[in-house]
Amino acid sequence: MADSRKAIHAFLTPTSHEAWHDVAAENGVSVSALIEALAQDWAERKQGDEFDLSEIDALSRGARRIDAARRRRTRS
Repeated sequence: MADSRKAIHAFLTPTSHEAWHDVAAENGVSVSALIEALAQDWAERKQGDEFDLSEIDALSRGARRIDAARRRRTRS
């Protein structure tokens, strides 16, 4: 399996970084396992038409705000 995995690298705020690690530690898993489980869950729900569009819409709106704020900071 190691040969078929791909890396994801992200720069997070200290608060977000801590939140990921806190949730992982509280549940006895790694952050990468949480990310993998989320992706699998979303893929399965999307294929089965059980995807909560309001949930993904809310996440996407938040992500767009974060992306826009980062673009503004990098142009300065």
